[in-house]
Amino acid sequence: MATTLIDLYDTLLLDLDGVVYLGRQPVKGAPEALTRAGDTGVRLAYVTNNASRTPAAIAEHLVSIGVPATPDDVVTSAQAAARMIAERVPKGSAVLVVGGMGLRSAVRGQGLRPVTTAADAPVAVVQGISPDLSYALLSEGALAVRQGAWFVAANGDTTMPTNRGVLPGNGAMTRVIATATGVEPVSAGKPEPPLHRESMLRTGAEKPLIVGDRLDTDIEAATRAGVDSLLVLSGVTGPLDLLVAPPEHRPTHIGTDVSAVHLPPAPVTGEGDEWVREGWVARWESGELRLKGEGDPLDGLRAACAASWAHAGDGRADKAALTHVMAALSP
Repeated sequence: MATTLIDLYDTLLLDLDGVVYLGRQPVKGAPEALTRAGDTGVRLAYVTNNASRTPAAIAEHLVSIGVPATPDDVVTSAQAAARMIAERVPKGSAVLVVGGMGLRSAVRGQGLRPVTTAADAPVAVVQGISPDLSYALLSEGALAVRQGAWFVAANGDTTMPTNRGVLPGNGAMTRVIATATGVEPVSAGKPEPPLHRESMLRTGAEKPLIVGDRLDTDIEAATRAGVDSLLVLSGVTGPLDLLVAPPEHRPTHIGTDVSAVHLPPAPVTGEGDEWVREGWVARWESGELRLKGEGDPLDGLRAACAASWAHAGDGRADKAALTHVMAALSP
């Protein structure tokens, strides 16, 4: 019988930004938790929508902050996007890369030829986040798409968390070419299937747990793939986001951070409109969700989420009905 979450799975498919690190700094406790996880024999795979860096560069960063990793442990949306293109076009085809070294390396790794101008007649334009993305390169991408090149986005994240705050993500930047051409990109990253497929191919996972901080990418990706998920609160998602989540954004487990994999599963019991978890009771009364209890507020959030999701069914809970819950969860 499983005593901790990690006992239930053979592979952790870990998001990076907001789960393992924020910018260049580790999330508190993440290095220790992941080292301990690796020592149990569970496979650690770092699955990121960020396409700016190569797997080797990401692994080097992880090791520098105390997280066990090799380049083979890293799966990027750049790799998923490059595979998508390579499965559709002949080897050696020109692909215009609107992004950084990670994307160029992934394209080259699939036997394709990365280029930087529309004059090279690329068969595809692939775009990923890069801190030095220029107007000139975006313009070349727009010209190529207008000429008929297939437009692929490494991912559609509109934002990304950093230690400085939330910054624009690749999904926001792809709007430049999409708006200029009227052509929407096909996305390879979470929550779309290509990145999950890439992760499965590279890890051989049979019972994976997706660990992430975003409902619309990490958790939706798990839902689409039919695998379990752990939502951690160390990144962009807050309690209210969870309480009003639609079915595809509802995680299997909720934790403060990635160290939750070393804690026992936290089931919530429910009957009718009342849901209970470790001294917390969430109950619907006169159209409002009420939450009472004491102890770990995370258990209160778990009970409230179960009650909110059950009440909402296939829809979303009304934020106005959650005022009491949010007050009860506030320190």
